[in-house]
This record gives sequence, C-alpha cells and structure tokens, in this order.
Amino acid sequence: MKYDVVIPVMIAFAISAVLGPIVIPFLRRLKVGQTERKELESHLKKNGTPTMGGLMILASIVITSLFYVKDYPKIIPILFMTVGFGIIGFLDDYLKVVLRRSDGLLPWQKMLGQILVTTVFAVYMVRYSGISLTMLIPFSNGLYLNLGWFAIPLLYVAVIGTVNGVNFTDGLDGLASSVTVIVATFFSVVAIGTNAGIEPITCAVVGALLGFLLFNVYPASVFMGDTGSLALGGFVVAAAYMMQMPLFIIIVGLIYLVEVLSVIIQVTYFKKTGGKRIFRMAPIHHHFELGGWSETRVVAVFSIVTALLCMLALLAS
Repeated sequence: MKYDVVIPVMIAFAISAVLGPIVIPFLRRLKVGQTERKELESHLKKNGTPTMGGLMILASIVITSLFYVKDYPKIIPILFMTVGFGIIGFLDDYLKVVLRRSDGLLPWQKMLGQILVTTVFAVYMVRYSGISLTMLIPFSNGLYLNLGWFAIPLLYVAVIGTVNGVNFTDGLDGLASSVTVIVATFFSVVAIGTNAGIEPITCAVVGALLGFLLFNVYPASVFMGDTGSLALGGFVVAAAYMMQMPLFIIIVGLIYLVEVLSVIIQVTYFKKTGGKRIFRMAPIHHHFELGGWSETRVVAVFSIVTALLCMLALLAS
C-alpha cells in the first residue's frame, strides 16, 4: 500500500520538476506570455510570463497514471476528466496566447466542450462505473443522499461549477496550485482509508503540483493557464464522484465556490445598479489585493483556510 501512495507522488514530482527547465524556456520562445489586467498595477511586471504551464502538470499526471492504470481501473474516468478539461483549457490558451485571439474560445464553444466532457462522464457513472450517484452526507455517520434522476442535472452543475471555480481561483502566483494540492491530499487520505482504488492518481496530482510549485510560487516563472486550471477542476470533481463525495466539494473546495460566487455577484450587481461594485475587483482574491494584502499573504491565508476545511471534512466523512 505504501508504494501505491509514496511512489506516485515521487514519480509525478520528478517529472514535473524535470519538465520545468525544459518547458518554460520553450514556452518563452513561443512568446506565450500572460497579459495582465491594467487595474492591477502590481501585476503589470508579470506581462510576458509564460503561461500554459499546465502542460507540465498534465504530463506528470498522465505519465504517472499509466504505470497504475492496469491495476487501478477506477483512475480511468478521473484521468479522462482531467485530460478532457485540460484539452479545452489548452485550446483556449492556444487561441489566446499563440494565435493572439484575445478572447480564446468563445463562451459558447467553451461551454459546449465542458458539457460534452461532462456528458461522457455522466454516462460512464450511470451505466458502467458500478458506483451509485447517491452522495455521502457530511457529519451524518454514513448516511447517503439519494436524489434519483435529479442527481444527473446536479452532476452537471457540480462539474461545471467546480471546473470554473478552480479556473477563477487561478489568478495569483501559486494560489490555485497551493489550494488544489491540499484538496488532492485530502482525497488521497480518504481514498487510502476507504480503499477507493483511485489513490495513484490523487497522489500523482499531489506530486505534479508540488513539482509545479517550484516554478509557480511568487514570483512565478510560469503560470498554469486554463490548461492547468480546467484540468485540475475536472480532477477534483471526478475524484469526489468516484468516492460518492460531491457534497464534500462545498467544504474542501470552499475557496473555489467563494471565487466563482464573487464573480457572479459582482457581475450581477454591476448590471443591476448601472456600474456599482460590491468588491473592489472580482474574483475575490483581487479584492484582498486591492485592499492592501500582498499576493503571498492571500495565497497563505487561502491555503490555510483550505487546510483547515480539509481537516473538518475528514471529521465529517
């Protein structure tokens, strides 16, 4: 068992760490640089920092998972969701930073892609996985919520909400990486404790993100881009569903939820009031930045909150 836990972390970390000095200069030569918002003066120095570093994360997860896929078939749907959403993110990044199409994928194209990937996952869960869509209720001592067929539309909401929540969280050096490595650690602990059969991929994500953080902590030399953030969102929600724990995303992924809600609230209020704002800027991590917090402080606080919430979720499971 210990080999199935430690070795995937080490393999994925090594791959990610080795890929950094190879991929980052390559991305720099391609001129796939980030463009920062003008309202954030402290971020303007980041203009031109290579993005699409999520390719390092994806490669690490995929290569590591291939060593275990024969003995752990339950990692396949999680790998599919990680890669599926990663491809959508890659196309978006490629159009934006390589082909210089400022909007990347059009909103309807991105949503269509997300719905298609989610549909394949939903069909697999219902027809082939042998895993019920009943959901473990936190703090219930093992009670499960059975929503019948309503569980399917809820799956779409959970998947698309989580994926875009992780995407919105990716806005500061090391933020999405730090928060998600803690969430992946939580899923690894639960997977090991319950013999869920998915621990090689959850541990691979931990290793891949630790390796990526070598280059992504402040001041970042590479950003993950949508390639990484959408892939990680797909991983989080797929891992939760494979362990019948989607309700726990609300606890361990509260930062993702707050990030996406801050954008929805800001945009809605802005439109309703003809230009007024609730937050200084959305997503909410920028609100704290404009309030005087440093990037490293925001990342530290959000990570600590996530770690505490993951401990709470362990008590709730």
